[in-house]
Amino acid sequence: MTTAEFIEQSIRIITEHQAESGAYIASPAFRPYRYAWLRDGTFTAYAMNRAGQHESARRFYQWCDRVIRQYEQKARAAIAAVQAGFTGGGNERFLHTRYTVDGAEVIGEWGSFQLDGYGTWLWGLAQHVRFSGETALIEQLRPSIDLTLDYLQACWRLPNYDCWEEWGDRQHPATMAAIYGGAAAIAEYVPDRAEELSRLGQSIRQFVREYGTTDGRFAKSVGNPAVDASLLWIAVPFGLAEVDDPLMVETVEAVKRELVTAGGVHRYTTDTYYGGGQWPLLTAWLGWFYVRTGQKEAAADLLHWMESKWQPSGLPEQVQDHLVSPEAYESWIEKEGKPASPLVWSHAMYLVLAAELQHFG
Repeated sequence: MTTAEFIEQSIRIITEHQAESGAYIASPAFRPYRYAWLRDGTFTAYAMNRAGQHESARRFYQWCDRVIRQYEQKARAAIAAVQAGFTGGGNERFLHTRYTVDGAEVIGEWGSFQLDGYGTWLWGLAQHVRFSGETALIEQLRPSIDLTLDYLQACWRLPNYDCWEEWGDRQHPATMAAIYGGAAAIAEYVPDRAEELSRLGQSIRQFVREYGTTDGRFAKSVGNPAVDASLLWIAVPFGLAEVDDPLMVETVEAVKRELVTAGGVHRYTTDTYYGGGQWPLLTAWLGWFYVRTGQKEAAADLLHWMESKWQPSGLPEQVQDHLVSPEAYESWIEKEGKPASPLVWSHAMYLVLAAELQHFG
């Protein structure tokens, strides 16, 4: 297939995986992923905006609005608890990271207290308005925007699970970048809160630079100096650091050195989930960074790598050509079956990288 055909297929797969409620289902064929995440869904909506599918994106943000309104009292109680001195250690007290397509919480074995999705949805909503021109949506969703901002302002320093639903007892630069990026992006559309959001952003940036770095680069989490591919988010798209910031440059060099195998990008070196394969969505992320730093040929190579990993069902969550923990693969097969395919987030990031190459090519 041509790149144009891969783009068309990606749009079709995402459309087929959007529920009537507006939620994007992560991967219906894979039992643990028959749900909707604010983070994954926002990047999917962003990809659809880049592809001109604004109605699809709008429906997702309206779903986010309904979910957040539904759990307003829970969010307010969490805010009050933090303001009264609560410093973490509980999971169910806070808003969840994944929901059913109808907006119900999912009680499961994974850590549910994650903040990255709440920052990401604010970032994505701002991008949607920028691409679609639907400024009236801000006023319609303003109560959820304000509640999310209040929640993030209260909770951003708390330890919470990272974007992989792991390490719930730590603070993660990638998560903080999502909060920073969300606050900075939405500030343009809520000018009455712009000053306080600027102060929030400055506090987050100062914290990450002081506590979330190691050896001249960003760290996986405070107290854990490992390299994680999600650190790419710090610059692209959330802008906590510029792409040419020395800390970011060293971070990307570490990602390339430790996490790239034969073109594909792993999450981190000790990953055991399905053996720790290469993730197409992270490969697209590195390509996104390459485009923004003028390395378009390298980015195009990564797009073609993704195309070479297409399966009959679409793009998977990860491919197992090169595993960092091969001994762990079979146990996951026995537990959950084959890795998720298609993964909507993988197709979203393919669309993003393709759009970036077209726009900056």
